[in-house]
Amino acid sequence: MRLILCTFGALGLAVAAPGAAQSVGMQIVDTAGAPVGTVTAIQGENVQIKTDKHEALLPKASFTLSNGKLLFGMTQAQLNAKIEESAASSQKAVVAGATVNGSAGVALGKIEAVDGGQVTVSLNSGKRIQLPSTALRGNADGTVSIGYSAEQLDALVNGSASKEETK
Repeated sequence: MRLILCTFGALGLAVAAPGAAQSVGMQIVDTAGAPVGTVTAIQGENVQIKTDKHEALLPKASFTLSNGKLLFGMTQAQLNAKIEESAASSQKAVVAGATVNGSAGVALGKIEAVDGGQVTVSLNSGKRIQLPSTALRGNADGTVSIGYSAEQLDALVNGSASKEETK
């Protein structure tokens, strides 16, 4: 599961380094030089990293270039724990009745049911789609986000009927 963790700067966990040059494959180390992870992608102002357990998107400003490696203000264990904490907190918002917003921030529908790691979403179009709960991310305002636009979700629904529609 990939997570976007944008709160590092606000929590004082990042070492500021605007403009530090990051590239795919670069090693990330903590302030003691111990491995934290590896850069797997650059996505706009974020760096996707892979630790021994997780993948996450972190702001580029969270890193300092040092001796050909990226320096990060947390150990691998601390980062893994923060990712797990964020994922658990995010999943608490994935509940029946929550509004589901698409990638553009537009409301696409509401969660109808959550059962066994699967979420049924009743879309504004009147159709329903079932997704793994890990495809959704809870927000601080009680809404839930999905990385699809309304058009992309419609294409998914129209391309393959959900379990409820085939019964």
